[in-house]
Amino acid sequence: MQLWIPITIAAAFLQNLRSVGQKHLKSVMGTTGATFVRFGFGLPVAALYVLGLNRLAFYPFPHPGPVFLAWMTLGALSQIGATFLLIHLFSFRNFAVGTAYSRTEPVQAALFALIFLGETVTLGVIAAIVVSVLGVMLISIARTPMSWRNVFASLAQRTALIGLASGTLFGIAAVAYRAASTSLGGPNFMMQAAVTLLFTIFLQTVLMLVWMVLREPEELGRIAGAWKPSLFVGVVGATASFGWFMAMTLQQAAVVKALAQIELIFTFASSVFFFKEHINRTEIAGCALIVTGILLLLLLG
Repeated sequence: MQLWIPITIAAAFLQNLRSVGQKHLKSVMGTTGATFVRFGFGLPVAALYVLGLNRLAFYPFPHPGPVFLAWMTLGALSQIGATFLLIHLFSFRNFAVGTAYSRTEPVQAALFALIFLGETVTLGVIAAIVVSVLGVMLISIARTPMSWRNVFASLAQRTALIGLASGTLFGIAAVAYRAASTSLGGPNFMMQAAVTLLFTIFLQTVLMLVWMVLREPEELGRIAGAWKPSLFVGVVGATASFGWFMAMTLQQAAVVKALAQIELIFTFASSVFFFKEHINRTEIAGCALIVTGILLLLLLG
């Protein structure tokens, strides 16, 4: 088994835990605060990753240049916007379906990788992505009468448009992070991923902290009052991001994000066991398509 596969699955599981924590925080603070905690509380964790790799594994620090900083900044800004929109979705529909709209990310990542980096994917990967996205579309209309008209009408709903925008920004961020990490050129994929993560989270933390001080100072008090769950979100979020960055250093972003659809299976489990939400047969069928797409990816990719 290629190393990027178990890394991606572990990152997807941790990201689901982070999302569960952020949904809880959404009940005690605003969208901005719930978005910030994954960065602000994850910054010390990212610093420890870099320090540990340098002091314990003796990996030298790479030397970031202008190309790295440009891609890293694009990824950081895109991820802030994508995360904000994704958390905002929690206000409209249930936890599992709310995140489903952003799952066109692999398709969009493949397109952006082709445009920006000249990377192409195989027909097997395209087939896997299409099957998974069909599963996501099925989930998105699971609470409405089933018809082709509803399939396309659902794409014009406010929640769908927000989710698609989130998926677009996540796709851009994924491609940008891969470009940033690979531009470092060494010493190895772990240190490249850790340094990319540290620079990214530092920039995101500073930008969002400045925004809250100037525009939403009341959020700072809410974050301080919920520091324990915020710390949980920061730790698992940073660890998940470290996994994503390692996987995308080793493999194309679109391929990694296609396998990352397995997170939606973890999301449904969270919906049932943590939030006691009912999952109907159509949503189960959508999950089955996502799993089928993942299997196709592993077999044909």
